[in-house]
Amino acid sequence: MAERTIALVEDHALIAVGFRDLVEAADGLTLAGTVETVADLASLGATLDLVVLDLRLTDGSLPADNVAAIHRMGAHVLIYTGAEDRRLIQSAARSGALGLIRKSSEPEVLIDAIRTAAEGREVFGTDWAAAIDADAGLQDAKLSRREQEILSLYASGETAATVARRTGLSRETAATVARRTGLSRETVADYVSRIRRKYADAGRPAQSRIDLYKRAVEDGYLGIDG
Repeated sequence: MAERTIALVEDHALIAVGFRDLVEAADGLTLAGTVETVADLASLGATLDLVVLDLRLTDGSLPADNVAAIHRMGAHVLIYTGAEDRRLIQSAARSGALGLIRKSSEPEVLIDAIRTAAEGREVFGTDWAAAIDADAGLQDAKLSRREQEILSLYASGETAATVARRTGLSRETAATVARRTGLSRETVADYVSRIRRKYADAGRPAQSRIDLYKRAVEDGYLGIDG
């Protein structure tokens, strides 16, 4: 069995410790280290065969961007998650990740999946297959990276009360997004209008805030599970 070098990107310390102990006891696998962000992988100073990547990280990074960055390093990607958000899984799948393994999986299942992905082979599972199949009917709205960020922040700041009460950009939500992005409330409102137009052009109208929330979930810009 060829020795494979892997790393874990995971920002929950207890999960990272359990993963480390499991992999270090497995034959044929060398754990270069665990880090909290994809950018931190360079600090390991190792040539990696595989990066096991948490689907949702607290740094706000998107799965597609993380997978692309890891591929530029020359490594394969296996998604490691406890989330149920199919659209985030789709985003990772479209970017070329080799599969998904649940954090709740039995240890032997996890190790088998890691070995398979480290060899560059796809890890098949019902979650992975269902997410990819369901993705076929969605027309890409082609949002820019900045528009994706605005949509994610805007949608995550919504509440049922404000959605029911208003139809425009609320002062509170605009102020929150503006503070997080460094943009003015007026600029944020312009971005939201542009996002709505792009979804309308893609045949996926987003006239209300509820619609924008749904579009954000569908396209993997907003996680709804932990």
